Amino acid sequence: MNPPGTASTDASNQPKPVFQGKATDRSTLAAIAHQAMIEHGLEPDFPLAAKHELAAFGGPAEATDHVRDLRDRLWASIDNDDSRDLDQLTVAESLSGGQVRILVAVADVDALVRKGSALDGHAACNTTSVYTPAAIFPMLPEALSTNLTSLNESQDRLAIVVDMVFKEDGSLSSSELYRAQVHNRAKLAYNSVAAWLTGTGPAPKRIAEAPGLDENLRLQDRVAQRLSGLRHHHGALSLETVEAQAIFAGDALSLLELDQTNRATQLIEEFMVAANAATAIYLAGKKFPSLRRVLRDPERWERIVELAAELKEQLPAAPDAVALQGFLTRRRAAAPEKFADLSLSVIKLIGRGEYALDLPAGEAPGHFALAVKDYTHSTAPNRRFPDLITQRLLKAALAGAPLPYTIPELTEFAKHCTDQEDAATKVERQVNKSAAALLLSGKIGQQFDAIVTGAADKGTWVRLYQPPTEGRLMQGTQGLKVGDHVRVKLIHTDVQRGFIDFARA
Repeated sequence: MNPPGTASTDASNQPKPVFQGKATDRSTLAAIAHQAMIEHGLEPDFPLAAKHELAAFGGPAEATDHVRDLRDRLWASIDNDDSRDLDQLTVAESLSGGQVRILVAVADVDALVRKGSALDGHAACNTTSVYTPAAIFPMLPEALSTNLTSLNESQDRLAIVVDMVFKEDGSLSSSELYRAQVHNRAKLAYNSVAAWLTGTGPAPKRIAEAPGLDENLRLQDRVAQRLSGLRHHHGALSLETVEAQAIFAGDALSLLELDQTNRATQLIEEFMVAANAATAIYLAGKKFPSLRRVLRDPERWERIVELAAELKEQLPAAPDAVALQGFLTRRRAAAPEKFADLSLSVIKLIGRGEYALDLPAGEAPGHFALAVKDYTHSTAPNRRFPDLITQRLLKAALAGAPLPYTIPELTEFAKHCTDQEDAATKVERQVNKSAAALLLSGKIGQQFDAIVTGAADKGTWVRLYQPPTEGRLMQGTQGLKVGDHVRVKLIHTDVQRGFIDFARA
């Protein structure tokens, strides 16, 4: 395996043209993404050795001894409409006294992707899948991540199960982890499930075809709402950002569509937060180290206090998540049209999450925004390398085996995974900007309604209401402040660099 951050020297992995023939919107953006990956120290292509390993797999991993058979449960996956790399399944069970058991099954990726293999080496280099508008650069080959190690519908698969019992108020009563064989009864999508749960749409076909699944999902939803309420009571932050998804008609970019949180995404988020917390607690109980996902107390808290004061609100001098959440709740109610921009400002001031090694008897700093103390990443091993590391630690702890990594290796991986995640985020942002510039490139001279999202010495920025994209206001910036509504004219785009420039109309 290549050391963390070391690119493969395999000749097949050298930069090369990805697309040939007539350029399309999709191929243009994919080529930009491919080059951006290289520039940010990521490997867009799989090395030849990894391809050889992949070709040797005859099928998914088979069940062995000490693996429970839970295939009779009403397991289902809920993910994005176009997701094919299915990492988790969930199912619920009512217990006495108002308690509910929630089971989260996580794909056993380690059963095929062995530590020290060429596939593992590529995953350790990139540490994450990179999602761009026109192309996905998966951490693992799609033959694995969307098939052999994916919890696909109507297929038997190995998994690590996080088995949690919650009290009626949403607090955790108990949890255990074990290996199991599972069977996905229904591949579901966020938008259609959310519409059904909120009564604005019919039940998805797969729910109707699986007897009992409808009530099981409604039970899951009720538990998730309790968990959400309890976390927000303890200071979990309700932040909202404007994220636009590129929509293609064939290979032509047709529009940018807002990607919004809904009832189904909240359901999965709550269960993943709970499963990740239970995993961290389990490893600590076994005296194992773990890669924690942490978000420390904001170093720029003073600026958050100033931001609140500008809005006639008061926050305490020391970081206080409960007080900040109260402020956010009030601002959402008072000015919902400006809340996404306030959220973005708070997110920038809080800072980014990172990976940190937690040693036995250590004191991990916890996650400020999620309001959880013990938290790791474990629920997406097809997409994130820290989750695969955590899975190997878990399997060693379950089997009473020695640590699969040394403490120096885990320390190095914590920093490397943080760095590569930042690099992947930069690639995704760059290509998203290029997609927006491409969509607007034929509209030079047209006027749009916009809101000012940034106003400082370094420049003034505006976001269009439709299409939902941001650019720089180059002319007519005088007197503008964040939150002002303004009419702008598009004067320039640069697709390669992702630049969009406006003038005040």
